[in-house]
Amino acid sequence: MSQLDPARLAASLADLAPVSRYWVAYSGGLDSEVLLCALSEARDRLAGELVAVHVDHGLHPESGRWADRCRARCVELGVTCEVRRFRLVPMRGESLEALAREARYGAFVDLLGSGDLLLTAHHRDDQAETLLLALLRGSGVQGLAAMPRCMPFGAGRLVRPLLDLPRSALVDFAASRGLEWIEDPSNAARTFDRNYLRHEVLPLLHARWPSCSATLARSAGHCAEAADLLDTLADRTLAELSGQRPGTLSVRGLMGLDRAQSANLLRRWLRLRGFRPPDSRHLARILDEVLVARPDANPQVAWSGCEIRRYRDDLFALDPLPQLPASRQVLSWSIGSGAASLDLPEPLGRLEWQPVAGGRTPRNLEVRFGRAASSCRRAAGRPSRTLKALFQEIGLPAWLRSYVPLVFDGETLVAVAGLGVCQTVEGAPLGGQVRWIGHPWEGWLPGA
Repeated sequence: MSQLDPARLAASLADLAPVSRYWVAYSGGLDSEVLLCALSEARDRLAGELVAVHVDHGLHPESGRWADRCRARCVELGVTCEVRRFRLVPMRGESLEALAREARYGAFVDLLGSGDLLLTAHHRDDQAETLLLALLRGSGVQGLAAMPRCMPFGAGRLVRPLLDLPRSALVDFAASRGLEWIEDPSNAARTFDRNYLRHEVLPLLHARWPSCSATLARSAGHCAEAADLLDTLADRTLAELSGQRPGTLSVRGLMGLDRAQSANLLRRWLRLRGFRPPDSRHLARILDEVLVARPDANPQVAWSGCEIRRYRDDLFALDPLPQLPASRQVLSWSIGSGAASLDLPEPLGRLEWQPVAGGRTPRNLEVRFGRAASSCRRAAGRPSRTLKALFQEIGLPAWLRSYVPLVFDGETLVAVAGLGVCQTVEGAPLGGQVRWIGHPWEGWLPGA
């Protein structure tokens, strides 16, 4: 397909039915103007409602006027238009391109419901640029696969229906309809990597190899096939290498693979867990430091939004752990005659006290953290054991132990959240049970 035909465009979306709404990412520039116009011409062939969404990043003095123009254009086309506004202020060293993209796609995720499609106007020339950028970043085959035509996105799917068309086809369509569009001056700024490729590098490549965008896009397709094959191979192995805890991998199992297999498996596992795969440096640290560490060590590799940790034979991929409660932090907890609760520092949830007949009920308890040397007797007639020994017995990873709330009556440890009450040598047993709820590690402790 080298020309844009609205009927054929609508037909290419038919295999994605049933669809509730078609959300067009509408900046008002040439590409999205063409996509919205073509779909509006063929709306009687669509399976759901056609809606436009415009994101005003607030990065240009004219951005408000552009949003108004997009609204007015949608009125002309008889299409509902949603506008989302942001005022983006990048942190020092933060990429403005990345920040704007994150805000834009975050707005799209919030809008999409089940059965909705987000349609973007990426075309074949965009695909060629994406491949070149990935090459310059040293990406593997997943990155070199560039942009897929269709992928899960939020509650719906993201579709790029123009990906096989050259930009010239969009220009021709716009000319045939007499379309007007917004020219964002930032699209000409060579300080942005993609713009530099578009305006400085690709024209030179086209002058020497006129069909280079098509061949680059074809190479991206070959990489996508290779990436799918690598995922299939990894999936066959993943089920055999599960760790003891759900979602973990067996360190011994990984060590039994060659380096390339281990690296591929780790990337696939992390994507399935919802994390961005690590770069080569962080991946090498996982292979060379975490996997070979002593079983009683506490190795860690972290990058944006992910922490890799190990405990015994289990390899964990985790969201960044919250800040540890201060070891000297003490929370007062007044207990009455009935049930009681205590809110803990975020995101540690809360403690609940449930009275038990026949025991004593202290009126004022204290909750502390990080007292690993404290001892607890879990049953009458049994010796006291240190918290470290008890946590090791239940297999609680070392890096979680300082988050466990410890309940004291004066200087006596009377309960360990998630483990239960401690029996004292003298006096009646504690007349209540302590439950720990609403924290990120529910299910990791036997009584949590």
